[in-house]
Amino acid sequence: MTFIYAVLIFCLLIFVHEFGHFVTAKLCGIKVNEFSIGMGPAFFKKQKGETLYSVRVFPIGGFCAMEGEDEDSEDERAFNNQPAWQRAIVLSAGSLMNLLTAIVLMIIIAFYMGQATTTIDVVNDGSPAYEAGIMHGDEVIKIDGEELTEWKDFQTIVGESDGKEVTFTILRDGQEMEITATPEYDKESGRSLIGVTPTMERNPVKAVGAGIRSTWDMTVMMYRLIGQLFTGEIPVDQLSGPVGIVYVVNDSAKMGLIYVVNLAALLSLNLAVINLLPFPALDGGRLLFLLIRKITGKRVTDEMEGKIHFIGIMLLFALMIYITWQDIIRFIVPIFS
Repeated sequence: MTFIYAVLIFCLLIFVHEFGHFVTAKLCGIKVNEFSIGMGPAFFKKQKGETLYSVRVFPIGGFCAMEGEDEDSEDERAFNNQPAWQRAIVLSAGSLMNLLTAIVLMIIIAFYMGQATTTIDVVNDGSPAYEAGIMHGDEVIKIDGEELTEWKDFQTIVGESDGKEVTFTILRDGQEMEITATPEYDKESGRSLIGVTPTMERNPVKAVGAGIRSTWDMTVMMYRLIGQLFTGEIPVDQLSGPVGIVYVVNDSAKMGLIYVVNLAALLSLNLAVINLLPFPALDGGRLLFLLIRKITGKRVTDEMEGKIHFIGIMLLFALMIYITWQDIIRFIVPIFS
């Protein structure tokens, strides 16, 4: 199942990324020579119109080969002969599709898991809430006189109470009542707790909002980690490639399918963020050159840009080989030692 999950995740994320390039290229009238999923020798090929569709042996890559993408072409439908704004759309579309995929998956997870309400579900025996008289079914409407609309506000206020007494206004059987409780500091979570869990509801509208917020939080986290990588706070040997991802898929599969979906969302967002970095050969690097050439005119030729992107590809391959070797040392060697 680990192998199946890993292949499905790789193929899904690569497909949606390259499909973004493919669809926008077709909509812009750009000639697409080949659309491929996977790398290496092709085991399936089908020519339809001007485009060759193929599936290749190794499910760790893919490409949308457009006429004039990496070389000069006299074809009026070639990528290099299109307006800058159309090329920018095509280059950005792959990462946008991965971003949308991450959002959709996070919405699915949010709906499946449900959203916390302000109604109490479980009260732990012997907890401050239990001792204060809070019961299952109580709806918390105010804390210390402030209106409560979301459970995360409940967590924030209680978590930061610092051992002080908190007054809860609750609704029980249609009647409002006030109950005071003193939260206890929990070393494991690093915040104060009163020993309750909320009821969960599956609301499609709230799930959309929760999915978008979760995707935004993950995006901020990724850019923060990238910054730490460049500053040296996180060493390069802590990065993981395909081998490491397979091991993470294995761990996620043991916990359940929803964790595999969450990992797929994280990897899809990661693919979107990484591809937009302004590095040669990546979509972000191509967008950067598009801007530079728009400003400088013909000072940067197609040949010059092509050579820089080739160097970028070689550097990325070298990094991938290094990361894969580190994954082998970290995950595979211990099995045989």
